[in-house]
Amino acid sequence: MIRLARPDDLPALIDVEREAGSLFRDIGMTAIADDDPGSVAELAVYQADGRAWVSVDEHDRPVGYLVAEVVDGHAHIEQVSVRPGHARRGLGRALIDALAEWALTRDLPALTLTTFAAVPWNAPYYERLRFRVIPDGEIGDGLRAIRSAEAARGLDAWPRVALIRPL
Repeated sequence: MIRLARPDDLPALIDVEREAGSLFRDIGMTAIADDDPGSVAELAVYQADGRAWVSVDEHDRPVGYLVAEVVDGHAHIEQVSVRPGHARRGLGRALIDALAEWALTRDLPALTLTTFAAVPWNAPYYERLRFRVIPDGEIGDGLRAIRSAEAARGLDAWPRVALIRPL
């Protein structure tokens, strides 16, 4: 089940992020696996504004989440993560579909995100969900600022791309 995140869900989202990030260790991206998962206070901004969704198990515990913002007039996926033990069940897709519904009610024409180009559960996965790479010359100012901030954090040590999915 997908629902809006509640304040009491937020600590679990940090755990989801740590678990999901650990997969990067297996492909030699240790710096990403060890990256700071953020804080409850940072997640609370998304939650309070109705821009955080969770996928929950049968006990109503978060096993995946998505947080979004509006960037360049599009619904931008800031982060989407699923616990590895719950992967490959369509939860990421369902979270993205929930964001698409939210975006449509706000007349936002597309979803965007930035991700690693060659990681199988990153760009190749999103391309299967109808996202396409945005050519550098077509990236808007807001998305360009996000990419610059990612580069400053060292994320460009591996190839990254910006993706879009028209709604």
